[in-house]
Amino acid sequence: LWLFMVVVMGHWAEHLIQGAQIWLLDMPRAQSLGGLGFLAPVLVSSEGLHFGFAITMLTGLVLLRPGFTGTSRKWWNASLALQGWHFIEHSVLLAQVVVGANLFSSPVPMSLLQPFVPRAELHLLYNLAVFVPMVVAMWLHTRPQDAHSAACTCGLAPPAKTPAVTAAG
Repeated sequence: LWLFMVVVMGHWAEHLIQGAQIWLLDMPRAQSLGGLGFLAPVLVSSEGLHFGFAITMLTGLVLLRPGFTGTSRKWWNASLALQGWHFIEHSVLLAQVVVGANLFSSPVPMSLLQPFVPRAELHLLYNLAVFVPMVVAMWLHTRPQDAHSAACTCGLAPPAKTPAVTAAG
C-alpha cells in the first residue's frame, strides 16, 4: 500500500511541476512538460506512457481493494470508480494515436472532456479526484476504529505496552 502511494506521489510531482511551469514560471504549455518531460520530452509526448500509468493506477486500486473494509472500502471504491473513468479517457487518447485519427478534428489526440477543460487542468482535476478519496480511504484504513482485520499490520495503533521491570523482578 505504501509503495503504491510512493508511485502515486511521483506522478503527482510530475503534474505539480508541470503546473508550476505553466502558472508560476509562465512557460508556454507546449514546453511545460514536468520534470521527466524536461529531461526527456519524448516521454511526456507519448500517450503510451500516460496510458501505462493509468493502467498501473487502476491495477493497484483493484489489487489493494480487498484490504479495505467498512467506510474505508467505500472511499477506496470511489477512487477506483474515478480512476476507471480516467483510464477510459487515456484509452481514448491512446486509441486516437493507434488509429491515426483524432476526435473533434483536432491536430492532437483529445480526451472526451478536453474540449471543455484544457488538458493540463483536466488531468490535475482527474488526479485530484482519484487521490482525495484514496487518501481518505488510507487514513480510515490505518485507524484502529475501522477494525478492518486483526491480521492487518499497517494500522497506526499505539505500540503495545510492555510490563514495567521492577527492581525485584
